[in-house]
Amino acid sequence: MPFIYILECADGAYYVGSTWDLEKRVWEHNNGLGANFTRTHLPVRLVYSEHSDEVSLAFAREKQVQGWSRAKKKALIEGRWGDLPGLARGGRTGK
Repeated sequence: MPFIYILECADGAYYVGSTWDLEKRVWEHNNGLGANFTRTHLPVRLVYSEHSDEVSLAFAREKQVQGWSRAKKKALIEGRWGDLPGLARGGRTGK
C-alpha cells in the first residue's frame, strides 16, 4: 500500500515524499540513502503519513502537499483539519 509522508529535518525544514515501505524509507533517509535534500538536513523524523489505495493517488497527493505552505503542512501534521481551507486561501491561522 503506498504512503505519502512528511519528514521534519534537523533544521526544522519539511520534506514530503511517497513510498511503498514507510519504515524502510525513513531508515534510508536517515542513513543518507534518501533524497539529496534530506542528505544535507539529517537527522530526519517522521511527523506525518497517510496511506492510499492506489499509487497514482499517493503520487498526486504527494505533489499536492509539496505545493503547500509551511503553515499548511504544519496544520496537517498537527491534525488541524479546520485550518486547512483558510490556509489554502493564503490566510494565516497561527498556532
